[in-house]
Amino acid sequence: MTINIKKCTLEDSRKLKEISYETFNETFKHQNSPESMNAYLEKAFNLKQLEKELSILTSQFFFVYFNNEVAGYLKINTNEAQSEEMGDESLEIERIYIKNKFQKHGLGKYLLNKAIEIAMKCNKKKIWLGVWENNKNAIAFYKKMGFVQTGTHSFYMGDEEQIDFIMTKTLI
Repeated sequence: MTINIKKCTLEDSRKLKEISYETFNETFKHQNSPESMNAYLEKAFNLKQLEKELSILTSQFFFVYFNNEVAGYLKINTNEAQSEEMGDESLEIERIYIKNKFQKHGLGKYLLNKAIEIAMKCNKKKIWLGVWENNKNAIAFYKKMGFVQTGTHSFYMGDEEQIDFIMTKTLI
């Protein structure tokens, strides 16, 4: 079993689109209407949008490979790229997704540790993320990793408003 991580570049935009669609569908399709899912997927993961996000200097994407196959990805944001005003001492994990067939191999923890490592190198004091209130497995995972709920914010799946828990982990 080999686990590797690779920072994404603009040349990876098509591969990023594929894994974004696949992992988001696997995670949320059974809990949302097809209309809401399709609207969100088309807005968030179209090629133009992903290329724009890959070009932002304060955002980074990483693929995680399991036995040389792309198994998931991570997106982090700092400073003004954060989706909420959390200040310059924070790093946001905006996306952390693992394909279903690669779950339970420690890859989520591997990506989370990569985000923490980057936050520490950048002298960030906390790391935070938003997680859907109905994503019980993810919430349990983040709690196990030392995150606590510090607030909520709205997340729109198409026209449907959903609530995300904001979870934070203090690093220093």
